[in-house]
Amino acid sequence: MLHRGCVTLLTLLLSFPVLASPVELKPYRAVYSNKVDATISISGEAIRELKQLEDGTWELSVEASAMMANIRETTRVTQRDNQLLPLRYDYHRRILTRNRTAQLRFDWDAGYVTTDIDDKPWRMSIEPGVHDKLSYQLQMPADIAAGKTTLSYQVADGGRMQTYRFNVMGEDLVDTPAGQFNAIRVERDRGENSDRETLIWFAPELDYMIVRLEQIEPKGDRFTLLLKQAQ
Repeated sequence: MLHRGCVTLLTLLLSFPVLASPVELKPYRAVYSNKVDATISISGEAIRELKQLEDGTWELSVEASAMMANIRETTRVTQRDNQLLPLRYDYHRRILTRNRTAQLRFDWDAGYVTTDIDDKPWRMSIEPGVHDKLSYQLQMPADIAAGKTTLSYQVADGGRMQTYRFNVMGEDLVDTPAGQFNAIRVERDRGENSDRETLIWFAPELDYMIVRLEQIEPKGDRFTLLLKQAQ
């Protein structure tokens, strides 16, 4: 069985961000190695791909696999008034014979998002600036490039609005299978009482692509993504 922390990693990657930095989307495909240092060491691969669809919208997909588990997560977004608006979000996780799915559908004209998570539907009011659990990752590079040191995103998650906060901590020289990069280190702010740590490194020379992601669980298990190849 895949460790719960590994599942958390693989699904990895303020008030409403009215002043969000303009985002210039560019297609890419990045392959990562996925390593789990726990009771049993596990290795796998993850792929992140951003592409523009025929209707002009953009789709970011993340697919990761390790042992007998597979996770696929996608978001489709559009841009309006220099702001990213998610349109739909899909999540599917399979571990052995167990499956979990989630779908979010954003209706910006009506001002609400609807979802069906494990056959438990709900609806919630939204305003421009709200993200899904993947679309905010398209906004982060633009905010970091703009020099922001604190990042905050409103995310429709679990039937309620949650705030995802991050702090820019500094720069590091990061070694990856794809090479060595000067990268900006960002830490997720989970609050003073959290014993889980998430760090993400963005490389300016690769248009602020993620080159390393590391999560440390309360019991010390460590989960790492490292860039192998970028196109």
